[in-house]
Amino acid sequence: MEKIAVIGSGISGLALSYLLKDKYEVTLYEKNNYFGGHARTLEVQNVPIDTGFIVFNYHTYYHLSRLFKHLDVPVAESNMSFGVSIKNGAFEYGSSSFKSLFAQKSNLLRPSYYKMIRDILKFNKISNEHLEKGTLNENITLAEYLDEIKVGRYFKEYYLLAMGACIWSTPLEKMYEFPALSFIRFFSNHGLLTTTKPVQWYTVKGGSKTYVDKIVKELETANVKFAPMARVVSRSDKISITDNQNNINEFDKVVFACHSNEVLELLDDPNQNEKELISAIKYQPNTVILHTDDAIMPKRKTAWSSWNYLSAETKDKRNVVSLSYWMNNLQPLDTNTDYFVTVNPDQKPDQKKIINEHVFEHPVFDKKAIQAQQQIDKIQGINNTYFCGAYLRYGFHEDGILSAVNVASKLGIETPW
Repeated sequence: MEKIAVIGSGISGLALSYLLKDKYEVTLYEKNNYFGGHARTLEVQNVPIDTGFIVFNYHTYYHLSRLFKHLDVPVAESNMSFGVSIKNGAFEYGSSSFKSLFAQKSNLLRPSYYKMIRDILKFNKISNEHLEKGTLNENITLAEYLDEIKVGRYFKEYYLLAMGACIWSTPLEKMYEFPALSFIRFFSNHGLLTTTKPVQWYTVKGGSKTYVDKIVKELETANVKFAPMARVVSRSDKISITDNQNNINEFDKVVFACHSNEVLELLDDPNQNEKELISAIKYQPNTVILHTDDAIMPKRKTAWSSWNYLSAETKDKRNVVSLSYWMNNLQPLDTNTDYFVTVNPDQKPDQKKIINEHVFEHPVFDKKAIQAQQQIDKIQGINNTYFCGAYLRYGFHEDGILSAVNVASKLGIETPW
């Protein structure tokens, strides 16, 4: 059998190793002391809580849901909702029910709030029409699109961009730079361009570590080799990989299943296309804090939602923003304690209530990144080198496994699900 190295054990690397294990001699390289990448579960007083990948659905997570079924991964329904709290609770709402929509009673008398709701319906209608007719200019940014369809500030800042900031763990102002067509397609695919037929979301019982452990066990049974962090990848007649313990191994092929910003650090001889396409996809660090401090949640508990966008004004009049996930609403946690995961808080939770702090990196999908995605086949297979990762689409788990399926197909492997 041909020898193949897979670098990175996130969803892309794990799924690809699983697909290749019976036809190739696979070695899986991982820099961390755990497998799974963004599938990161922490045990808190015997309660498993996810801090990275949390939810999926059967409508748009085609390959992931089938992999889970194939591996008999237990799942549970999740409660997906979105809430906003602006200026220390001066303006708040939630999306889980009529009661949460008007958690703040003064919204009943706020004309700008009703305009925001009308703009939601307007945005959904116009965007659906553009997708059906194929009339949306693929070169315009989200900012340009929103100006074109003439929607108000409340809709932009307190609904659409706030939701996008939660979804992509991205500062609100950077959402304006997102390509409009990609953004709208994502919203459509995930049932976010309708208010009448919400998509049912699910989460893995026992946390995402459950599925990671199942795949790793399958890899061990198939005698897949595990290796520490790759340090240098050289290509001549064979692929030569030096790990961080200075062990050198040769392979027939290599697949980079790591973040794209790590590829050029590893390759000692990247060609011009590799340099241009891979470097076009940038990443940004995001600090993720697991904690129990409900001060970083909407003031009114009726407005508490699964995803919460909060903007507060400090004593010196600075505007600080945080994104908080209410884990008890997203996962079936067997506890009476409320747990939260907060991303990039300008003001941290109470130090005594912090359980864990971690930095993830997420891709930034600007115009250059989208253009690079569309040309990735230019470098697939050249010099027996392949690339897969969630950065090749929208940045989520389904995108990671889809990229692995695509590389497996190029290597002559079909999915067993």
